[in-house]
Amino acid sequence: MPLSNQPRRTLLLTGASRGIGHATVKRFSAAGWRVITCSRHPFPENCPWEAGPEDHIQVDLADSENTEAAIAEVKRRLNGELHALVNNAAISPKAEGGERLGSLDTSREDWHHVFQVNFFAPIMLARGLLDELRAVKGAVVNVTSIAGSRVHPFAGAAYATSKAALGALTREMAADFGALGVRVNAIAPGEIDTAMLSPGTQMIVAHIPMHRLGTPDEVAKIIYVLCTDTASYVNGAEIHINGGQHV
Repeated sequence: MPLSNQPRRTLLLTGASRGIGHATVKRFSAAGWRVITCSRHPFPENCPWEAGPEDHIQVDLADSENTEAAIAEVKRRLNGELHALVNNAAISPKAEGGERLGSLDTSREDWHHVFQVNFFAPIMLARGLLDELRAVKGAVVNVTSIAGSRVHPFAGAAYATSKAALGALTREMAADFGALGVRVNAIAPGEIDTAMLSPGTQMIVAHIPMHRLGTPDEVAKIIYVLCTDTASYVNGAEIHINGGQHV
């Protein structure tokens, strides 16, 4: 828990219900942070961490108007201060049978849907909450992907290009937000052992120098560091968390 003479810090996290997001909630909560989660789903009655409905906001990030309304609700719940924003929510549509959708067979609707959630929502949230981030010299972490820098056997074209765009956006944000005292960085996970893994992922393990999948907590630890004073001079970085898969 935080020391009694330190104010409690607040994190806003999208995509908290499973995998990396779930591990991130646990990591920050264990350090005494208040974690406000955003999800398409209502607050779960069997919430696996100590939180209440006051720390959850139901929002469809694919809907820009609904996202704007959620930003207004977040501002209402904050006391003018937001110490960290982690843009973790993402979608990756698949073809029938779970096959990847390439650039030739991804529908225009899927392109728009993916980019609204994976790319536009992060900058909407960061811009909408800039005053609260500036007030405490907060941090933003965008979750990109190894698929953003190379063609991936399972990740679809829309997902991969949205993550590449988010990586470029992180650099632009670091330049603009950094001048205002807000650091912006990204993490690019590789093959992490989550529910999003595609069948056949184990075939990739042989090509990872560490010969194993990463764990959600290993990713959450790096997210946490980027949001604390340990990373006080880290701005505009994209940290690859993939066991050396890209070397």
